[in-house]
Amino acid sequence: MIGQTIRDLRKQRKMSQTELAKILHVSQQTVTAWETGKAEPSSSAISSLADYFNVTTDYLLGRPEKKDDNAKTADIEDLDKMIDNARSFGGKKMTENDREIIKAYLKGFYDNKNQGK
Repeated sequence: MIGQTIRDLRKQRKMSQTELAKILHVSQQTVTAWETGKAEPSSSAISSLADYFNVTTDYLLGRPEKKDDNAKTADIEDLDKMIDNARSFGGKKMTENDREIIKAYLKGFYDNKNQGK
């Protein structure tokens, strides 16, 4: 997984493996081994890669951002209460169906937003 991420980041910069190797002070064969999964970069190499590509080490490792699940649940519950209590929007009456549509839309929006991270 990390190898594919390194490869994708390198290609986004239109760099060769040799160019990346020179920047990181490793051999081109080492970069090839990382990208093909035959070797794993050291922790110092991961740190250097993250710094160079301006990403987090968690991103390189394929880890999602740490989330406070309790805060997320509380936020969703607050949003649900707010929508449930909404009676109008823009001067027009909101029906129960309107509220359910809005909740479904927001849930989908935040689910997709969190998957990208």
